[in-house]
Amino acid sequence: MLFNSYEFIFAFLPITFFIYFFLNKRRLSELSKGFLVASSLFFYAWWNIAYLPIILCSMIFNYCFGMELNKSDAKISKKAILIVAIAANLALLGYFKYSDFLIDNLNFAFNLHIHSLNLLLPLAISFFTFQQIAYLVDSYNGGGTKEYNFLNYCLFVTFFPQLIAGPIVHHKEVMPQFGDLKNKVLNYKNIALGLFIFSLGLFKKVLIADTFAVWASNGFDKAEILSLIEAWATSLSYTFQLYFDFSGYCDMAIGAALLFNIKLPINFNSPYKASDIQDFWRRWHITLSRFLRDYVYIPLGGNRKGRARTYLNLMLTFIIGGIWHGAGWTFIFWGFLHGLALMIHRFWHNLGFRMNKVLAWFITFNFVNIAWVFFRAKDWSDAIKVLKGMCGMSGVVLPDPLRHIFKFLQHFNVEFGGYLIHIGGRRDSIIWLLVGFILILCCKNSMQLVHSRKVEKFYIAAVAFLLLTALSNLNTVSEFLYFNFF
Repeated sequence: MLFNSYEFIFAFLPITFFIYFFLNKRRLSELSKGFLVASSLFFYAWWNIAYLPIILCSMIFNYCFGMELNKSDAKISKKAILIVAIAANLALLGYFKYSDFLIDNLNFAFNLHIHSLNLLLPLAISFFTFQQIAYLVDSYNGGGTKEYNFLNYCLFVTFFPQLIAGPIVHHKEVMPQFGDLKNKVLNYKNIALGLFIFSLGLFKKVLIADTFAVWASNGFDKAEILSLIEAWATSLSYTFQLYFDFSGYCDMAIGAALLFNIKLPINFNSPYKASDIQDFWRRWHITLSRFLRDYVYIPLGGNRKGRARTYLNLMLTFIIGGIWHGAGWTFIFWGFLHGLALMIHRFWHNLGFRMNKVLAWFITFNFVNIAWVFFRAKDWSDAIKVLKGMCGMSGVVLPDPLRHIFKFLQHFNVEFGGYLIHIGGRRDSIIWLLVGFILILCCKNSMQLVHSRKVEKFYIAAVAFLLLTALSNLNTVSEFLYFNFF
């Protein structure tokens, strides 16, 4: 079930909300949690009920192993239990997500003819696997994860606002909130803020992200060749689409959770304002960055084993991050690029050099924008097509009204006419790109707006405007981009 659907907004969310608080009002706390788990599983199974046994088995397995890790008198080595549990989780993820990728590469490398399995990837398997691995590691380290109630554990994993695409949460972040008695009664301030954040996220998805999606899709998937302006419009459209799409999803998740008095962690903090690549990863998909730092980079040794090992750990961490997003060499290369950028940043910083802030932002933004090309491209040829266009190697076409001013450029093979024709661009496409820059650089992000006094005073009008505008544009079903990286 999509957040940006009439079924969710007008049926599932209000029904779940009212029944949950009705049961809590009757002091049926366990029943209310059971209802919320059942609703979340219904929300999950809406896509395909065949996915349901996988997440149920995963929860039972990890709950049992978590119980063993939380025991003080475990007969088996806790480290051995943790290794087996993590290996099993990664094996499940690897089987569904990477089997065909491995088979294709084996066939290519050794001229084999192994048939692909063509497995259907279970919904959200990457997210609920990572979240449960974090639970297991925290249990091993004694990180306040003692959970003796299977129902509570199911709620921790399946709570529908964050189930499909995050934010990736820790047990200690959300479960104490469900146990807090004051969170079992209606909180009208949280309802108001939740509706505002949800509406803002819906607006970002439907009005902004889906507008850029058309030009990004046409440029990457349909156009055979891209001129200079078309290529840059394609890459920037995807850069903006990805941010407004995923941050919009996270806003809707945070807003929906807040209706139930549950505060999920912030996942975005104006990442395109970052002035270096390290700052970018402190702002982009914050919960994933936190997971990679705490459960990959630090266990590898972090920066504790010398400079060379630190650089290697950075590279391995981001290659793993690339693989997590998708089974393809373009994802791996995207991770490699970010690992390399972080190595260069650390080297530059260690030398004591500093850079002008505007120049630093310009370099950082353009690096991120170019790296997204590999993240988005279905294969190498699509990435090369866009990058060639961005370098002007596939021709330069300028708007026809500029012909009289820059007529002399025709001697340098510059053409005039349909400068966005291959991506289906309109006259307002450039204006939209400028608006994109204004929104990411000059405007407050969602969480900053939440704490704005102006919003506190006029949130009713803001919610009404954002929600009505977004709902009036729910003409077609549009999935969130991060659903492709389950």
